Amino acid sequence: MNPFRTRPNPITDDGDGDGFSFCGNCAFAGVCHAEGYDKPALKELHCLVQHVGPYHAGTLLFREGDPFNAIAAVRSGMVKTFRVDAAGREQVLGFFLLGEIIGLDAIHNGRFPCNAVALDTVSLCRFSFPMMATLATRMPGLQTQLFRLLSQDINKAAAMAGDFSADERMAAFVLSISRRFANHGFSPNRFALSMSRTDIGNYLRLAAETVSRVMRRFQNEGLLHVDRREFEILDMARLQQLALPLLRE
Repeated sequence: MNPFRTRPNPITDDGDGDGFSFCGNCAFAGVCHAEGYDKPALKELHCLVQHVGPYHAGTLLFREGDPFNAIAAVRSGMVKTFRVDAAGREQVLGFFLLGEIIGLDAIHNGRFPCNAVALDTVSLCRFSFPMMATLATRMPGLQTQLFRLLSQDINKAAAMAGDFSADERMAAFVLSISRRFANHGFSPNRFALSMSRTDIGNYLRLAAETVSRVMRRFQNEGLLHVDRREFEILDMARLQQLALPLLRE
């Protein structure tokens, strides 16, 4: 069973009482606000949305090769995407936080090119993609946001492709997570990460031991404080300087 596709729980209200407003952390909330969509338009968008979950840590949300018919925004928790090669080796492709969209890389072939798993307790907002694509032709703001999200996905994948040092990769990773939390109204300086050191190392193309060693050095140098999976950035400016070759902003 693919719970990403087959366990819908239709949405009626996101808690603000009017039934036609998107959650503040939704990837499409900015479209509604910026475009000033009225109630009928919001109602059309709501017809695309289903709340699904919660899914416990370790639950596969979709598998490589599953037919694609929806994208999903993370309502709570954290999701990891990965592939497994013929030798059984896992390659971590990305981590998705609150409000971020999973499934965009399946649009081209009509099948998911990777697996997605819940790293902790995860809930999702599922958007029917065929219906969304049709609606986007009449709502330019929605179409623009879809293109923006696709562009972000491409940029994330490209960022780690160069020949960068372990310190540069780790600094860029922490800073990227910080900015993504900040974009959704959370603290950029203190946050919890559900992924393991092994997962972080796999994503950064580093050994888990290297990740731990770099974290210890960052702590000793006063850049970070790390307590298990709790991170606190102590020197944002120095971290930004280290990450500059990757993030370039």
